[in-house]
Amino acid sequence: VSAVRGYRLILVMPESMSMERASLLSSYGAQLVLTAAWEGMKGAIKEAESIVAQNPSYFMPDQFSNPANPAIHRRTTAEEIWDALNGKIDAFVAAVGTGGTITGCGEVFKERNPRINVIAVEPAGSPVLSGGDPGPHKIQGIGAGFIPKVLNRSILDRVITVTDDEAYQTTKLLAKKEGLLVGISAGANVFAAQKVAEELGPDKNVVTILPDTGERYISIEKYFNI
Repeated sequence: VSAVRGYRLILVMPESMSMERASLLSSYGAQLVLTAAWEGMKGAIKEAESIVAQNPSYFMPDQFSNPANPAIHRRTTAEEIWDALNGKIDAFVAAVGTGGTITGCGEVFKERNPRINVIAVEPAGSPVLSGGDPGPHKIQGIGAGFIPKVLNRSILDRVITVTDDEAYQTTKLLAKKEGLLVGISAGANVFAAQKVAEELGPDKNVVTILPDTGERYISIEKYFNI
């Protein structure tokens, strides 16, 4: 969007993000500001806020607190899923990054059928939704180490934690068995969704999300126990 509209784009993210992600963003002309890995997403947000504070003409969308985030999922993602399955949904399983996807979709599903289970997924290494402490993990894109403002926790029926290796091994399995090269957070979603499907039994529809492609994470394979 920034490239097409001619906007200057500054993106702040932890230095631990994959090199593919950084290269991809740079290719579109974005200026990258990398923060210390140990500070996590909180450190990146703090740095972004500092940049905006020093430049009054700058705009920061802030996906963690912007209501437009879940709103677009209410209008689009939720409707697409509902129409595809004719509303026959027994459980919706989604990892929490910003909280926009699970909030937007979950609210629509609950409004139409309160019996639909809305299940959040988070890293076992940073189980803040489960009441644990924030910590380091390798599932990029989720588990920011705090509870996002846009997340509507009242619609959540359950939270499932997934380890780094459970998520990563599932991505490998999806590529080899299903021909789907997906990101690590997608692996976490599918791992949790399989668990829910096994519990609910046959003839139940368990829906999950595959947020991005695995091409962005090839370089970090060495950090997993494989």
